Amino acid sequence: MPVLREWHRIVARRDASALAGVLAEDCVFLSPVVHTPQRGRDLTALYLAGAMQVFNESFAYTREVVQAPHAVLEFQCEVDGIVINGVDIITVDEEGLIQEFKVMIRPLKAIELMHAKMRAMLEQLSA
Repeated sequence: MPVLREWHRIVARRDASALAGVLAEDCVFLSPVVHTPQRGRDLTALYLAGAMQVFNESFAYTREVVQAPHAVLEFQCEVDGIVINGVDIITVDEEGLIQEFKVMIRPLKAIELMHAKMRAMLEQLSA
């Protein structure tokens, strides 16, 4: 799936400006800390850009399982002394763009930390 190569490039460079090029217009973002699905390319890009700023240089994918049109990318990082483990579950549409992006993280302390940090980051990005 070519879009995964581009996704890895975006993450490695922390290049939020390139997100629109990999997201379908009607992309859906499913967050571990927001109850409702976030719909649309712009909203998905906002959440992903926020996450790129909240997660630091310790962020790394540790495993990848691909069965087109789906991919599960396991990641790990450390933020404020808390080791965060999670997965990005990506579904690609027929045009090769990301149609759905679901994030799941653990442990509970990580979810609580990410909730607070993402809220602050989204408020800053929305301003």
